[in-house]
Amino acid sequence: MWKILLFSCLFALPSLLGAQDFVTRKDAPAKALKSYERALAAGQAGRNAEALKETEAALREAPRFIDAQLLKAAIRYDEKNYAEAEKLFEAALALAPDYDSKAWYPLGMSRLRLEKYDAAATAFERFLQSPGRNENLKQRAERYLANARFAAEAVKNPLPFQPKPLSDSINTPMPESLPSITADGNTLVFTRIVNRQEDFYLSRKPPDGAWSKAQPMTDINTPFNEGAQSISADGRTLVFNACNLPEGLGSCDLYISYFIHGRWSRPNNLGDPANSKYLERQPTLSADGKVIIFSSDRPGGYGGRDLWLVRRKPNGDWSLPANLGATINTAGNEDCPFFHPDGQTLYFMSDGHPGMGGFDLFLSRLSPEGIFGKPQNLGYPINTTANEGALIVSLDGATAWFTSDAGDPDAKPGDNPAGINTDILQFEMPPGLRPAPVTYVKATVRDAVSGQLLPARSELHLMPENRLLQSDSTASELLWCLPAGYNYALHVSREGYLFHSERFQLDSAHSLDQPFVLDIRLAPVPASTSPAADARPVVLHNLFFDTGSALFLPESKAELDRLQNLLKAEPALRLQINGHTDNVGSDAANQRLSELRAKAVCDYLILGGIAPERLRYKGFGETMPVAPNDTEEGRRRNRRTEFVAF
Repeated sequence: MWKILLFSCLFALPSLLGAQDFVTRKDAPAKALKSYERALAAGQAGRNAEALKETEAALREAPRFIDAQLLKAAIRYDEKNYAEAEKLFEAALALAPDYDSKAWYPLGMSRLRLEKYDAAATAFERFLQSPGRNENLKQRAERYLANARFAAEAVKNPLPFQPKPLSDSINTPMPESLPSITADGNTLVFTRIVNRQEDFYLSRKPPDGAWSKAQPMTDINTPFNEGAQSISADGRTLVFNACNLPEGLGSCDLYISYFIHGRWSRPNNLGDPANSKYLERQPTLSADGKVIIFSSDRPGGYGGRDLWLVRRKPNGDWSLPANLGATINTAGNEDCPFFHPDGQTLYFMSDGHPGMGGFDLFLSRLSPEGIFGKPQNLGYPINTTANEGALIVSLDGATAWFTSDAGDPDAKPGDNPAGINTDILQFEMPPGLRPAPVTYVKATVRDAVSGQLLPARSELHLMPENRLLQSDSTASELLWCLPAGYNYALHVSREGYLFHSERFQLDSAHSLDQPFVLDIRLAPVPASTSPAADARPVVLHNLFFDTGSALFLPESKAELDRLQNLLKAEPALRLQINGHTDNVGSDAANQRLSELRAKAVCDYLILGGIAPERLRYKGFGETMPVAPNDTEEGRRRNRRTEFVAF
């Protein structure tokens, strides 16, 4: 700013103002002019104190010396003494509003720093109306005018906001920033700068406890800088950026690591085309692990740093990056994206959209057509004249964590250079800024005999369309973030074991505090034709019939085919299909219906090539309930078809 104002003071020429009530360089007293020229020289050399002393000497000789007043105002602005700069610019412009119209710009900036938003808007409007504007300054003034107008309204309509710093287990006198958290809210990963070195730290919290003292992630950290990361919903994948590594393609690249057998794997560079010779940083990983959104200054964007998106292909590679477009990206910088597990809400920081100044926090919601909508500023006082950034939001949307730089308007928390004391704070997210309701399903797969964790293949489907949402071929502990209000089907299998199927609906009863938890026990396929007498039947949860009928509904086919494939893979396996009903209707009718349904399963398998002698069926009617019949949920559980080895 000093150079802009100094240039203005050196080359501004008086307008044709008629009889003027001030003096300029052309008609100032000689002694005042000498002091002014010495002030200019000192200013050019960066000696602000000396320059200020000389301007004061010039003004003692000629109190209405407008060039000296403008120079003194510029010095005060350069010192960030905005209150004094405002008074001095106002005094100079009161003498001659059009003598040097560029002065309206730093007056607007001074008022903006002082949070005098309406007055700042007036100054920027006056600057933009003046002739001979510098194009660069014009663009900046237009942006700051939009900020001033937004801020003027925002402060009149403050949101409830009571941020609290996290404990000293997380925050220290060193800078902490860029948090991410697992779906269950029990694992927090963030960046800390120690001796100008950026590393990752991890803290855990039991459900009813406090955050543990954060520890460095030694499996990930290197002698280079690891700057920002996103931990997956289940805590088993970490996507992050690291800078200046020997294998890097650019200054900062994206990397991925997996938590396997109790430790993080060696990070892999995502490679071309996700990475380039340009800057890639601050990734956010979608809940299903298939999308990464990140910040980059690569060509093809709209300004400084833009937000880009890559998708994981079926073969595990990443797609060509796609720019999120002009609705999200601006001529400024967009950083620190966080794609909420609802799959719809994107939070990010920007200094290009209208806001309170510096970097503000915004959200954009994805339409059903897959287009991000117009960004919404999170409002005041979540956003201030300081730089806010790196926001993340809990699964239920009620709690948010963000980075704040304690009010330095010239700091950039997205970069988080050493010396800026950023901390991680927590607050309750106002309802209008929350994402869609999301909870999570947590499943543990064990051997039914030994009770040991059992890696297995899992498939999660959205019902009734039977659309595959998630799959995993090796996990024994599973966690999926899912929107509430939908029906889901789960299938878990492993070679040498009877499979397990599950169906469930996530509703308001399943909150973040009460997620849907499954303890899945896979029974080994019997080693002989004499299975254990106490073998537990396996319920076919995803087998559906018409009401009061033995006719299959279309969504039953996948379950029937799995059962058929199991019998083909295990030629010695013989199964009895059992049918059960609730207590609605007569005993005789229920007995008959249970037999017909069990027989229908056997008939399907036989038509698919399974030998009849490997199958038998039996109906039990309403005689073996597994839940009380006095609720719809209990009756639903009792209406079941199952199989057991014989």
